[in-house]
Amino acid sequence: MVQEQFDDTYDIIVVGYGYSGGIAAIEAHDAGARVLLVDKMQFPGGISVCSYGAMRSAHNAGQAFKYLKATNGGRTSEPVLRALATGMSQIEPYMRKLAKVNGAIINPREKVANYPFEGYDTFYQTLIEEIPNFDPDGYYPHVRGAPGGAKVFKTLEDNVEQRDIDVWLEAPVKELITTSGSNEVIGAVVARKDCVRRVKADKAVILACGGFEANEEMKRQYWQMSPVFAATNSSNTGDGIKMAQGLGARLWHMWHYHGSYGFVYDQYPYAIRMKRLPDWIPGRELTAVVQMTWIVVDKYGRRYMNENPPYTQDTSHRPMEHFDPVKQEYPRIPSFVIFDEVGRRRYRVGAPTRNDPDAHYDWSTDNLQEIENGIIKKANSVAELAEQLDMSSDILEATLERWNQLCAIKTDQDFGRPPGTMMKIQRPPFYAGQVWPVVSNTQGGPEHDEFQRVIDVEDNPIPRLYAVGECGSAWGHLYMSGGNLAECLVSGQIAGQHAAKLAAQGQGNED
Repeated sequence: MVQEQFDDTYDIIVVGYGYSGGIAAIEAHDAGARVLLVDKMQFPGGISVCSYGAMRSAHNAGQAFKYLKATNGGRTSEPVLRALATGMSQIEPYMRKLAKVNGAIINPREKVANYPFEGYDTFYQTLIEEIPNFDPDGYYPHVRGAPGGAKVFKTLEDNVEQRDIDVWLEAPVKELITTSGSNEVIGAVVARKDCVRRVKADKAVILACGGFEANEEMKRQYWQMSPVFAATNSSNTGDGIKMAQGLGARLWHMWHYHGSYGFVYDQYPYAIRMKRLPDWIPGRELTAVVQMTWIVVDKYGRRYMNENPPYTQDTSHRPMEHFDPVKQEYPRIPSFVIFDEVGRRRYRVGAPTRNDPDAHYDWSTDNLQEIENGIIKKANSVAELAEQLDMSSDILEATLERWNQLCAIKTDQDFGRPPGTMMKIQRPPFYAGQVWPVVSNTQGGPEHDEFQRVIDVEDNPIPRLYAVGECGSAWGHLYMSGGNLAECLVSGQIAGQHAAKLAAQGQGNED
């Protein structure tokens, strides 16, 4: 048999340097493994660094499991959900341990889960309130997102640096190396800027390279609605998913993605999500008290959805998926947000989010810049606005008349939008913005077990291959705010620790 030739040797290769990859590297290192952490981008962080930074935590693992089981609707195995629930109950003390590296101040905040299933009230959030002498915008000028996400990632970066873990940036993995005649992973081909390296992984490779929101062909094949635009960066192109598939991995949750609706601007490479408003819990509609300035209508001018569902940034894209088999079209793609002068003045309606040094666009606080550059259309009457949108003025006028009637009685009899989010649209000028389905991150990818080992189509773990974070997320039906962030932390710990305990190649059984 021909002996494989390698340029470098490590115990573990972690592919992708976001939250899950950083944690996996930290845990594997602390368990005694020599770790290489690689990322194909110029700057680490992936979409993690753009997150809100609220790490979803649980007071009670048993109650958390009950909730996770209900919201995943039988699409994720119970051992995986139990492992996630247990990990969520340990996030706060874990982050307090990591925070010692830079003096980060941890601040827990009570925040129940999004839906009133059993166990929903065991959840809360762990946040980093402050890092002394750390300015997120100054340290990460290429990032736009909530400052909390940057604080979490800075804490992980500081821990990686403290441990002197080898990090290769601008170093995409081109393929996994396996033993001859099997799918046992023994290394990876890494393309550095100056050379291509064949790197041996004596114990394992951990895929932490995210999902496929920037892979147009995968989105077309796995999702019915089209197009769906990515909101954050161009790096998540399904690389880890495809590499795992090449070794026989079974996929799950490929339809499920965390998303909303938003704008597309031809001078900016990503979709721009609508401003996020506070979430509310079904049965507690009166807790939604922040007025949403807009309604959403289809391309014909008809309203068709509750624009403010319980978790707007997660499910508000789903009503756009309707396909008309008679007209052979998606009548809700694109749609339009409609608002008036009062709404225009209230707050910015768009919120760009990115991790990209070459992308430059910030939404104006009064929305006037967006009117000037054409993202938002302006008209002195509803009829004039309808003409600009190429829709019937009678239909759009009837839609707004109906909406204002519903606002007057403070009850959305048509789609159930909470009363506290409703406001009339009646003061000219009137405004409209074309909006499309937007994906923040995907949940689908290679299936894994409770140890994060990738599972093949015959229900067997692929030897020495792990997947963490959003590279095959456990979320299979309804997402929970802060859930992917929590999953990154939990899955990274599990995979890093489990992989580090493996016997090195040729020194015994993998298990």
